[in-house]
Amino acid sequence: MVNDIIAKIQAFAADKDGATAIEYGLIAGGISLAIVAGVFAFGDSLDTLFSDLGTAMDSASEGVRTDAEGIQ
Repeated sequence: MVNDIIAKIQAFAADKDGATAIEYGLIAGGISLAIVAGVFAFGDSLDTLFSDLGTAMDSASEGVRTDAEGIQ
């Protein structure tokens, strides 16, 4: 009986399947932490960038509509 318990403890200690899942979890946590830190660090400049990009796309689409109306 004692040998069975020792064998089960040794088998549990040798099992590495759970370690891989924990490693992937830590990697995912690190990536999400980096994304959050980046958003906080560059949030204002990203807001300005996407605002300017949206304005430029609106202007470009107005030009396309004007050109398309002239073709018809």
